[in-house]
Amino acid sequence: MTTLGAVLAGGRSSRFGSDKALAMLEGRTLLEHALAALRPHCDAVIIVGRADIVDWPRPDMGPLGGIAGALRHAADHAFDQLLTAPVDCVHLPDDLRALLEPAPAFLEMQPVIGLWPVAALPELQAMLEDGSDLAVKAFARRIGARAVQSDFVPPNINRAADLDRLAGS
Repeated sequence: MTTLGAVLAGGRSSRFGSDKALAMLEGRTLLEHALAALRPHCDAVIIVGRADIVDWPRPDMGPLGGIAGALRHAADHAFDQLLTAPVDCVHLPDDLRALLEPAPAFLEMQPVIGLWPVAALPELQAMLEDGSDLAVKAFARRIGARAVQSDFVPPNINRAADLDRLAGS
């Protein structure tokens, strides 16, 4: 199974007050941290929600738009599955793939951290075109994904104060 990793970096960062992906932590951007955290678990890693790979079908669809854009890219490049993480997830558990395999599965505490089969793309596209429920957990239910429990508590950086707390810990 080939796995594409995708950092979801297309949000508006409205609560954060500036582009969260470019915020600095320990001398690196949150985007750089997220890429470094995801790389060991994947055959290749992309950034979604930026110029090269955009959310589908359009921006402002939330994380599902990013996941759909990434799944489309994965399908076009013959990947079997997609591992996603948000741009503010600067750490991931060392055993992430072991926790989530086989796909589909997601971390119960942070459903955006998930392993999604590329074959689920048509279901996600139908869901986004319908537009009735754009929650990641709704997509997960629709494709029968497992909610995986873990001791890992992902960082959740929504405001600048959250970043300050993380930097101070």
